[in-house]
Amino acid sequence: MSSDSSKHKMKKRVIGRYKSAENRYFVFCEGERTEPQYFEGLKKEIEKNPLYRGRIFIEIEGVGAETVKVLEVAERKVSELKLNNTQVWCIYDKDSFPDERFNKVTEIAKNLSNNNQNVKYNVGWSNQCIEYWFILHFSFYDVNNDRKYYMQFLDNKFKELGIGKYRKNNTETFEVLQSMGNPKQAISWAKQRLNKCSGLTDSQSAPATKVHELVEELARFLPEDLRNKYITD
Repeated sequence: MSSDSSKHKMKKRVIGRYKSAENRYFVFCEGERTEPQYFEGLKKEIEKNPLYRGRIFIEIEGVGAETVKVLEVAERKVSELKLNNTQVWCIYDKDSFPDERFNKVTEIAKNLSNNNQNVKYNVGWSNQCIEYWFILHFSFYDVNNDRKYYMQFLDNKFKELGIGKYRKNNTETFEVLQSMGNPKQAISWAKQRLNKCSGLTDSQSAPATKVHELVEELARFLPEDLRNKYITD
């Protein structure tokens, strides 16, 4: 079977599941592994909830592109698949990318949402990186250090928990954060940091993250025992 034929069949399967679902999410991640693997962990937990079996569609894609380019990939996919009644989320880091490009994504996403009432574009940035969101599962952290210190923090925490070093692209990171960290507290602290950054641009908001907004949105579909770890109904 040719690769084009395989892609066509996969696309048909995706669209079939997509059309039958009531709640639809496409998540486009800057990284190709760390962020997608985290959200795949959340997706797998949601799929255990029989109440939403077949009623929710979550597609996660690691695009290997930065800031504005993540949004461009999302926009192309919306057009290609003719998506509607869908939430599109772009997950990306500030890292060392120029402030202008980082700030521009939020503006473009708002304009796209205004121009297409059937698709809502959302941004889930982290400044400086996704590891800041991970840190908040263990501690309130509000020092604008270089991202290498975020890695060191997680490295020390993981060793303290007896699970070895923190590694990017670790398929177990989601489970560690959920079982050994405090997702509900992480959401609360993420909101607290954003409030402190009120009036600042995205690039000036450091450290801060909006990843929790997607996590909180999707956590509504988790089985009850796990949902209580994230949100209070």
